[in-house]
Amino acid sequence: MGIDDSGAEERIVIWLERRPGALWVVGRSVNPHLRDSDEPRPEDVIFEGYELEDALVHANEALEDEVEVLEADGLDATVRPFTRKEILPLLERWFFNR
Repeated sequence: MGIDDSGAEERIVIWLERRPGALWVVGRSVNPHLRDSDEPRPEDVIFEGYELEDALVHANEALEDEVEVLEADGLDATVRPFTRKEILPLLERWFFNR
């Protein structure tokens, strides 16, 4: 949660997902809760690639950018980075429980 240029509350969501074809996707959307659909827009995609490590780098860079903005605005920026340890159990559960 942050503040936009006009002083209104703003919600930034950064996510990682695994798409068909073994493609990792990192996305960033602004105020997704105000959209008509939960589907990400093409312009939300920050990274697409086949390596989890690359996806984590891009996701954490985007997260760090948002933290810098929050801190510059004087807001609390307590967030944890995305980690392989966090992602792999979710991927394994999805893959093996299908």
